[in-house]
Amino acid sequence: MRPRTAPAVFISWSKRKSLSEGAIASPEILAQRLERELYLSGEELSTAVFLALKLGKPLLLEGMPGVGKTEAAKALSAALGLNLIRLQCYEGIDAGHALYEWNYARQLLSLRQDSNADLYADEFLIERPLLKALKEPTRTLLLIDEIDRADHEFEAFLLEFLSDFQISIPERGTLKAASPPFVILTSNRTRDLHEALRRRCVYNSIAYPDAEREARIIMLRAPQVVESTARAVVNAVNGLRRLPLAKAPGISEAIEWASAASLLEKGTGRWPEAFRRSIGVAVKDEEDLGLVRPELDALLARACGS
Repeated sequence: MRPRTAPAVFISWSKRKSLSEGAIASPEILAQRLERELYLSGEELSTAVFLALKLGKPLLLEGMPGVGKTEAAKALSAALGLNLIRLQCYEGIDAGHALYEWNYARQLLSLRQDSNADLYADEFLIERPLLKALKEPTRTLLLIDEIDRADHEFEAFLLEFLSDFQISIPERGTLKAASPPFVILTSNRTRDLHEALRRRCVYNSIAYPDAEREARIIMLRAPQVVESTARAVVNAVNGLRRLPLAKAPGISEAIEWASAASLLEKGTGRWPEAFRRSIGVAVKDEEDLGLVRPELDALLARACGS
C-alpha cells in the first residue's frame, strides 16, 4: 500500500434546524422561503425545484457560469433545513475520489504498531461526499456541482449511484442510504450530458435575470446599495455581457461591483468614475479588460444616464 494525494473534492456542511418538506405546499411558498434566504428564484425555477422535491427526482440546473445555480442549492438547503454536501466535479474525477478512500498512511503506521490491527475500521476510511450523503441518518441536500467538467465514465457511474443510493465497499459490504438525499446537479454546458442522466432529472435552464429582478437581487444582497446604483450596475453588466468576453460578469460580480462603486463614490455623485475605478471587481481577466476598456466610457455613460 502506498500513500495517495487527497483529491480536490470539497465538502460543505451547514447544520440547520430541519424543516418538513411537507410544509412546502406550492412553488409560491417555496419561492417565499428562498427569498428569506436572499435568493429570488423566479417562477420557472421554484416550480422545477418543487416538482423535483415532490416527485423524488434529482434536479438538473444548466446555465452560464454566474447565473446562480450553486447559490440556488445553498439557498434551498437553508430554506428546507437540510445539511448541504457538495461534490465539486473536475476533469479526471473518478468514483474513488467521489465515494471513499482508505488512509493508506495510517493503515501502514497502525500495521507497524499492531500486526493484528483491523485495517478496514472506520478510523481508516476517508469519506468523500457521496458516501457522506449515504451515511447521514437524516436527509441531506447533495450538490453535484459542474457535472459537465467530469467525463462520460464518471457520469455513467453517477447514474448508477442515483438509481440505487447504495455503494459496495469490498472490505465492508454494501451501504444503502437510510434516507436518500435530495440531489441537485449543475452544468455550465461545456459539453453535452448523457440523455439517460437528463431523463432521470427534473430540468431547469437558468438564464441571467431580467433587469428588474437583477436590481432587486443586488439590493437584497447588498442593502447599502441604493436603487439608482443597482439599476446603473445592471445596465452596465448587461452591456458587458453583450461583449465577446471569456468570462462575462455574473450576478455575484454585479453585486460586488455595486458595493465597490458605492464605497468609492462617497457622495460625490461621480458614478462613472467610481464604476471605472472598480472595474476589476466585475471583469477578472486580462484579455477581457483589454477588450472592455475602449468601450467602458461610453458604456458607463449610458448606464449612469449621463
